[in-house]
Amino acid sequence: MEPMDIVGKSKEDVSLPKSTMFKIIKEMLPPDVRVARDTQDLLVECCVEFINLLSSESNEVCNREDKKTIAPEHVLKALEVLGFGEYIEEVYAAYEQHKLDTLDSPKGGKFSGIEMTEEEALAEQQRMFAEARARMNNGVSIQKQPEADNNLES
Repeated sequence: MEPMDIVGKSKEDVSLPKSTMFKIIKEMLPPDVRVARDTQDLLVECCVEFINLLSSESNEVCNREDKKTIAPEHVLKALEVLGFGEYIEEVYAAYEQHKLDTLDSPKGGKFSGIEMTEEEALAEQQRMFAEARARMNNGVSIQKQPEADNNLES
């Protein structure tokens, strides 16, 4: 695969947030070590290439198993295939920690622990819409008139 050879994407479209990457680079080094801007850019490009390589190999592992969705197991197997087997344990531990962290967060899952029927969910949705409309109307609740009432004056 050519560098940055991604279907439908140009080199500028595919990158990582540089400020975040620079922060990670800085945190990994002793405080007295400086990194040239060109070196930081090179490290970011290497990370993008690594992600592309790992994604591609994960996709191949997934395809060999006749699956349509890349699962964490496919990524771990891809690491092994690519010669990064020594990192699998650490990557798996980070993945498990991520699962625990996201389980506790409000965005943990689609419904993260909420159990209600479809009717209850619809009623809750309507209540929330009504509250939002009231807030948008500065606390004044405006009820929509039924269509039949609008045609009475004709």
